[in-house]
Amino acid sequence: MNYLVRDLSKNIVKKLQPNKVVIVFGARRVGKTVLVKELLDQIDEPVLSLNGEDINVHDKLAIRSVENYKQLLGSHKILYIDEAQKIPEIGLKLKLMIDEIQGLKIIISGSSSFDIHKDAGEPLTGRKYSFNLFALSENEYNQVENNISKIDKVRERMIFGNYPELIHLPDRQDKIDYLSEMVSSYLLKDILVYESIKNSQKIFNLLRLIAFQIGGEVSLQELGNKLGISKNTVEKYLDLLSKVFILHKVEGFSRNLRKEITKNSRWYFLDNGIRNAVIANFNPIESRNDVGALWENYMISERLKYQEYQRLMSNNYFWRTYEQQEIDWVEEREGSLFGYEFKWKEDKIKTPTQWKKAYPSASFEVINKDNFNDWLKI
Repeated sequence: MNYLVRDLSKNIVKKLQPNKVVIVFGARRVGKTVLVKELLDQIDEPVLSLNGEDINVHDKLAIRSVENYKQLLGSHKILYIDEAQKIPEIGLKLKLMIDEIQGLKIIISGSSSFDIHKDAGEPLTGRKYSFNLFALSENEYNQVENNISKIDKVRERMIFGNYPELIHLPDRQDKIDYLSEMVSSYLLKDILVYESIKNSQKIFNLLRLIAFQIGGEVSLQELGNKLGISKNTVEKYLDLLSKVFILHKVEGFSRNLRKEITKNSRWYFLDNGIRNAVIANFNPIESRNDVGALWENYMISERLKYQEYQRLMSNNYFWRTYEQQEIDWVEEREGSLFGYEFKWKEDKIKTPTQWKKAYPSASFEVINKDNFNDWLKI
């Protein structure tokens, strides 16, 4: 398969401006480095590329002076730093370059948002544009797939997920080995290194519990009791897992009904393959009892990609009442409410009566395997 043009490309190129910093966030192995290098190869300007994991790069940037950085850059007009979160005080160093070296364009990438935000967030206020890159999206696959083959490919991606390297691994066992290695070697690396957390097994067990509760509200107290850790520690771990792009949190929506449930949140994996690797289950769709959860998780992760790449501003929620009426996904945007229910099969589902009564101007739509592509198409 040829290189797929990433939907985020045009947004990055547009914001790569003189005396600004473009930050590309994303989980490990989603293609940040490949994307940036592809874009820079198309730009007719000299580029200096550095790797934040190289200790020599740390030494070159250690002396925080304009003269040092001018000598380092030489005639280069663009600076690219991969894994920038590894460089101490990266925000202050980039701020000095951007403020003092006229015409310089900077792009950095990183696999953990908390380190770059912590070190670069405040110094770069007003000087940066941030983007999240996810694993491949359904819209990106549309470049090489047609409607006939699409649904069979989606069945496979609901199991193995969307990491770019998987498209070069046609063998099922190779895909399983790749994802298993991802989980064991890369998944928790940023958390364990940067937060000095010793007990990785607790975090992994937490992920397993979340994996079995897709589509359901999660009680932090209950999770803590099962894991033998405090509620506050569970909350901390979940926050870290979201900052390294493994999980995504969705809160309950309520505006005017006392019967609406908002206390607990729902958590989803940003990639189905990681979810299935965590529970060691790569069985095909036909032999699974969690197809509904897989479809819901997949659609939510895909919608998040769509929102990011389209720069679609939306507050996202789920909705449920104590009478068990619920909607999987609610978007609050453009002054309106949009409700979506995810069903793998083409079930006929009516708009929940309490939703219709409480929010008469809100829309409601069922997203299934026949119409999802239009919902996600740019």
